[in-house]
Amino acid sequence: MKTILVAFFCLTAFVSNAQDADALIKKVKAKIDLVNNYEADGSMKTNVTFLKVPEAQVKIYFKKPNQLKIKNEKGISFVPKGAVSINLNNIVSGNQYTAIDAGYDNVGAVKARVIKLLPTDDNADVVLSTLYIDETNLVILKAKTTTRENGSYQLEMIYGKYISFGLPDKLTFIFNTKDYKLPKGVTFDFDDGTNNKPAEKNKTGKAEITFSAYIINKGVAESVFQ
Repeated sequence: MKTILVAFFCLTAFVSNAQDADALIKKVKAKIDLVNNYEADGSMKTNVTFLKVPEAQVKIYFKKPNQLKIKNEKGISFVPKGAVSINLNNIVSGNQYTAIDAGYDNVGAVKARVIKLLPTDDNADVVLSTLYIDETNLVILKAKTTTRENGSYQLEMIYGKYISFGLPDKLTFIFNTKDYKLPKGVTFDFDDGTNNKPAEKNKTGKAEITFSAYIINKGVAESVFQ
């Protein structure tokens, strides 16, 4: 009887924690949903070991549900395939996942709530997402996503002026360089070294976007994404 009671209370605690995790995700999603579209100015620094990519001034366009475009001053964007993961809306959209409470971890000086999202669809491209959430401000500080087709990605966000919309002042996108694709017809200088050939690229790359200004919910033309 004692064993049954212990098992019952453990199960009750697990269900309660799951409900708390779901409630927190819904609050974070509600904040993200405040933004229907935006146009942002910023600078983008790309750090890939085998490429010399200059820092660029960029325009970032977003429109619900999942349209995202990054253009530099020459009208070309240099981001890995699968970079739509930069859109936080994609990570928490829908209800096709099970939220699991994974306790707490520190992200910088913030004690973040860790929640793992497991898709309920066995054929979903996303295999697992791990979110590190600032419970006070209801924003995602870090997100790790593993996919079937586009490898694993990590997002790190720093917030400031636009935190009330859940939009970061700085976003760091960390990815495996084997998923990095150059636009057709575009070339860069490769770093010196016999081991830095494109065919051997399989290391971590990083793209940092520092946002200087957002124009939020004023509309973005559909032609921007074509």
